[in-house]
Amino acid sequence: MKLNISFPATGCQKVFEVDDERKLKVFYERRMAQEVAVDCLGDEWKGYVVRIGGGNDKQGFPMKQGVLTASRVRLLLSKGQSCYKPRRTGERKRKSVRGCIVDANMSVLSLVIVKKGEKDIPGLTDTSIPKRLGPKRANKIRKLFMLTSDDDVRRYVVRRPLPAKEGKAPKTKAP
Repeated sequence: MKLNISFPATGCQKVFEVDDERKLKVFYERRMAQEVAVDCLGDEWKGYVVRIGGGNDKQGFPMKQGVLTASRVRLLLSKGQSCYKPRRTGERKRKSVRGCIVDANMSVLSLVIVKKGEKDIPGLTDTSIPKRLGPKRANKIRKLFMLTSDDDVRRYVVRRPLPAKEGKAPKTKAP
């Protein structure tokens, strides 16, 4: 089973391939959004706690929150529900989705690190990817840079450089 683990604090994610059934037993019979201690994955994972975000089974059907079963069911889905995008207004469709309980028939499991452990995991918790865009609204810019309402927000707008074209001045773009 593949474990797609993300760490929101650094913005990184990494896929780990785990074949040992004993290491994966900690996830079985757990539901989406439950928190699990992953000490059993190895020594570098000691102290880490992850939240189960979702996943796909071996045939590619996605897990759906609120379907309390470990098997596949067919649901009538409409606009605003996960696992379905309507093509026309008012359209509903019966689609196969997987329940929110994890078992051995999963091929990918999405996990989010909630609590960081003692050691760093290379490529996941040791590196940081900066956010590409800054805030757009004036109040959110004030909150980020701790400005008062008297300060000029336009000076603090986060700008990013665009690739330079030949013979033209370099340009920047705000979010």
